[in-house]
Amino acid sequence: MFSQMIPLPETDLLSDVHSLVNTQCLPNAICLAETACLPAIVVSTNNLVESALLPTSHHVASSCQLPGINPSRWPEADTFLSTTCPDDHSCWAEREFCRAELGDVRRLKRLIQLAQQRGASPNASIPQACGSHAATKAAYRFYDNDAIKPEAILVSHQEATKERLSNQSLVLAVQDTTQLDYTHHPQTKGLGTLHDAKHHGLLVHTTLAVTPERVPLGIIQQQVWTRPIEEFGKKHTRKQRPIEEKESYKWLNSLQETAKLQQQLPYTQIVSVGDRRGDIRERVLPQADVYELFVQAKELSQNILIRASWNRCVDHPEKYLWDHLQNHPVAGTLTITVPRQQNQPQREATLSIRYALVRLRPPQRPKGQKLPSVTVWAVLALEEQPPQATKPLEWLLLTTMPVDAFDDACERLAWYTCRWLIEVYHKVLKSGCRVEQRQFDDVERLRRYLAVDNVVAWRVLFLTMLGREMPEMPCDAILEAHEWQALYCFIHQTHTPPQQPPTLFQATLWIAQLGGFLARKADGQPGVTVIWRGLQRLQDVANAWQLFRINTS
Repeated sequence: MFSQMIPLPETDLLSDVHSLVNTQCLPNAICLAETACLPAIVVSTNNLVESALLPTSHHVASSCQLPGINPSRWPEADTFLSTTCPDDHSCWAEREFCRAELGDVRRLKRLIQLAQQRGASPNASIPQACGSHAATKAAYRFYDNDAIKPEAILVSHQEATKERLSNQSLVLAVQDTTQLDYTHHPQTKGLGTLHDAKHHGLLVHTTLAVTPERVPLGIIQQQVWTRPIEEFGKKHTRKQRPIEEKESYKWLNSLQETAKLQQQLPYTQIVSVGDRRGDIRERVLPQADVYELFVQAKELSQNILIRASWNRCVDHPEKYLWDHLQNHPVAGTLTITVPRQQNQPQREATLSIRYALVRLRPPQRPKGQKLPSVTVWAVLALEEQPPQATKPLEWLLLTTMPVDAFDDACERLAWYTCRWLIEVYHKVLKSGCRVEQRQFDDVERLRRYLAVDNVVAWRVLFLTMLGREMPEMPCDAILEAHEWQALYCFIHQTHTPPQQPPTLFQATLWIAQLGGFLARKADGQPGVTVIWRGLQRLQDVANAWQLFRINTS
């Protein structure tokens, strides 16, 4: 029987990413793909073994070509690297920020320098990253400059992201919301409320471009806003407000930005992917707003894939969405290994897969205003015979992408599993870059700092995942010469580096070892936690290496 490895969504199947990080299941890695937490899938249809169109598990590939590149248009990985990795004449920070229009070339140089400093020490404070009193003062002058807009800082990275997307045949625009808690910094002006009136901070909704092989290509859009204190507790007025006045409008805003990017990249298919927990306050995206999302997706000709949470009304005899799907025959089954969770041991689970074309009924509107039904595809994965006293595994996806066969249904499920990368990205931003520990006088200065660390967090995640997907790539595509030479000599306790740079996979492993990764056979591949720790140590090692070379030359 054919079997594959696929990371399933954290909700219900693997639990939440944050709870996984706090357990012993993933001591060093947040990425689920190469750990014991990865469920094994066996696909069967009508008692016949079939090969589903699911991506294989992350593994050490034999070539450096990134999976997902269209071979007919991009026969070699060099094309991808030319728009992805810095060349010999520019560091990664120049590549990502060189197009920022800040009104003064000196500001641009300072921005690139700040990014280099933050990238070298992602979890360091500003003074620690800058390394000197003068550099620290210059950094704060940059963040205090009201003439520099946060959007202007990020737009250059977004342009670089668009170039990386242009080399891909399929990209998933995964999006999610997180909150940055600055309650412990009461002096910061302009903060809003979070989940309750006692906590204050920022709300952040990020749209991240990801390949089906789970390589993050960059940030498509990020929305940052505050929730006014005077509006806290007005959830009951949600149904009376237009969609543009709701926080859930962020999903439509992200969809519009994704559709705009899709128009600019006609040879790249972009699918917007979202979770059912679309709103921090309401926990799920309201029914009416889901309808608005699909209506606008149709108007924009933009494909989307979301997880359903409500048992919506449908224009079918069964009247409700779940009932309609369960009334369809089983197209095939997925046998998965569910990892241990808290007090529950690892177990096997068989999911029945059903799919159908459904017509969602519109939400209620004032009398005289009639809205049409929306036709979408639905995929239901359900554990029909769970063990006693165990909650069955179940998730239902809604998409504009056609699902005409069992293989299509499996592929849509696989796409959705890529959504956890946005959770990992936000964890890198908060735990790796420690953005919640930074103290500024007002929100605008904080947002300028956040715009820089957004790209630093992406780079940490990019380095982690790229080392898995393109392991044979020379590491000088990512690291500067003095960095990989210092890394090699430190790990091997030698004064002489090799003539040729080691592979990216090997360099990533060494960086992880600097961050505490033991590299035992049973440890799997390193994750983002040890990578960001290792990058900080690498900066110290590289600086010492340069000083040693100067003194001995």
